[in-house]
Amino acid sequence: CASLRPSTDWHLKENAREHHTSKFSSEELIVRRGQTFTITFNGAERPEQNLIFIAETGPKPSKATKTLATFDISSTVSKEGWSAVLKSSSSSSVSISISSPHNAVIGRYRLSVQSGSSSPQSLGTFVLLFNPWSSGDDVFMSNTAECEEYVLEEFGIIFAGNKNHISSFGWNFGQFQGDILNICLAIMDRSLYYRQDPITDVSHRHDPRYLGRVLSAMVNANDDQGVVLGNWSGKYEGGKNPTSWTGSGEILQSWKKSGFKPVKYGQCWVFAAVLTTVLRCLGIPTRTITNFSSAHDADGNLRVDEFYDADGNHLERGADSVWNFHVWNESWFTRNDLGPSYSGWQVLDATPQEESGGIYQCGPASRHAIKEGEVELDYDGPFVFAEVNADCMYWNYDSATGKKTLIFSKSTEIGASISTKAVGRDARVDVTRDYKYEEGSAKEREIFKKARKKLGLEDKFDPTAPKQEEVEQKPDISGKFKVAGSLEVGKDLNLLLVLENLQSDAKTVNVNMTAWSTLYTRRRVNQIWKDSLSVTLAPKEEKQFPIKIKYPEYQQQLTTDKTIQVTALCHVKDGIQVLVKRNITLDNPAIDIQVLGEAKVNKEVVVEVAFTNPINEEVKDCVLQVEGSDLLQGILDIPPLKASEKSSTKFKLIPSEAGPKHLLVNFFCDKFADIKTFKMVNVIN
Repeated sequence: CASLRPSTDWHLKENAREHHTSKFSSEELIVRRGQTFTITFNGAERPEQNLIFIAETGPKPSKATKTLATFDISSTVSKEGWSAVLKSSSSSSVSISISSPHNAVIGRYRLSVQSGSSSPQSLGTFVLLFNPWSSGDDVFMSNTAECEEYVLEEFGIIFAGNKNHISSFGWNFGQFQGDILNICLAIMDRSLYYRQDPITDVSHRHDPRYLGRVLSAMVNANDDQGVVLGNWSGKYEGGKNPTSWTGSGEILQSWKKSGFKPVKYGQCWVFAAVLTTVLRCLGIPTRTITNFSSAHDADGNLRVDEFYDADGNHLERGADSVWNFHVWNESWFTRNDLGPSYSGWQVLDATPQEESGGIYQCGPASRHAIKEGEVELDYDGPFVFAEVNADCMYWNYDSATGKKTLIFSKSTEIGASISTKAVGRDARVDVTRDYKYEEGSAKEREIFKKARKKLGLEDKFDPTAPKQEEVEQKPDISGKFKVAGSLEVGKDLNLLLVLENLQSDAKTVNVNMTAWSTLYTRRRVNQIWKDSLSVTLAPKEEKQFPIKIKYPEYQQQLTTDKTIQVTALCHVKDGIQVLVKRNITLDNPAIDIQVLGEAKVNKEVVVEVAFTNPINEEVKDCVLQVEGSDLLQGILDIPPLKASEKSSTKFKLIPSEAGPKHLLVNFFCDKFADIKTFKMVNVIN
């Protein structure tokens, strides 16, 4: 019997088209599981002889771990295992249709063929991915428009700001660009799970639930030298400010190029965006979710405690916190471990906040389980439930005596305007109702109590039966901050403090006010302003007090998150204290993109970016960062701009693929950080 010396035709174009993998730029076959692909090889003198195929993946392939399959030619495609069907043969070549099972391990496979008693001959390697288009796959998504968005779309919109003022920016996920697939495969092989037991780890890679959890740990650098190092200090020396990234590609490439050293630095949206890239690349439908007024409940009691001193300064006491916003992921797959009603969107969070199972990983938590208060179900239900539905307790803390007094509690503060990008459109969709019942409704309170009961907390704190120091009295006055005018970096900040006497007798009030620049996590960085006032309010009277914080007062103090927390602690004579607070996010000035002419594949087109300096002083060290999948990536230096001067920068791009593409622009200088915008460019052939 002649031995095979095969050369293989992988039918790259046809297979890629059938398997929705055409966007990968690879010389290697990339296919999805549970679906046939065709290969042709020559070198078989008598192809009608029994051919045996061997597909194997991982370090020590075996049939027991489902990492090794041997299969011969059969007349039909197998529903259960791997199979090969003869399509055609000639005297020198054979065309075979190969099919993998719906639950095959994903990753890079080695394929070889054996004829008769001769030794196996290698046909080469191919990569097998999850298949959301196939009804037998755990990640199956019946809506093809959702498959397009959550697996094939390389552009995303991430929502930020705060619940009173939602902003957004574009992100280039770039899951099909360059070497990203190989980097994603390398991420799996560098996890703690793989290092501890590579054979078992690879055998679990058929399961999106397992891989989602592993990758939520690997995207952060804690424990495992993962991809991104988090930094919430406000100081980013030795790395990039988290707000300056515009896509995942540069981060993943940097991680690989540095010999897999963590990339500096990330905050929540960076972790979520990188995890989106990795999971979409592997074929798991994934999206980013932004939760406004997001609780970080460190002690697991489903409430967050915030402390203030007598001047109204927010104190760094206790490990609980509330972030203006927090970004995590949802991935779509079945939960065979929990039952059909818990399948669908699953919460994964790669931001390293609390350990789970001894390492910084979070999820998958079934979104349905969170809504129903089923916090005992795997994984990390209590933490995710608290993020969207914890109760807030506000305390006055006296550092001299160590005494804390409850100012007030609020059960409707946490988890507002939970947002994600619309399918096929650059718009925001609100998914709050998918996480919880209507805020303040009887059903929502019932679920909250159910969750506390499941955690054994029902006796420790019940807002209806508080302990002595937790008695909440009715306030005599109410207060709020109103915004008067625009909220823009470079402009003065105008606010109104509105105080109202709720009683039918006059009240004397001493008010201590402060404004601090903060990070988006509400961590205080610099004090900007403080003031106090004394006022007597007639019965039922409402008074307004204008507050102006001038641009020069806050300019040097502002963080790149552009957030300010204003508080007023009102000491009512012979009454209880009232805390008034507002978190403000300032907008950057606008930047404009125009595409001058038609964008065609492989043809130059000119893009113009315009920016007007809105302040009364020169801005310098101006840089324009541009990127877009299938468009370009680059950095341009821009000359300094005098007060009110307009700059116009032109550059060329050569699109490499037709279709709707997104160009992302990030402009920064010494006075403004990360002014971002994006433009959809419709590329034609």
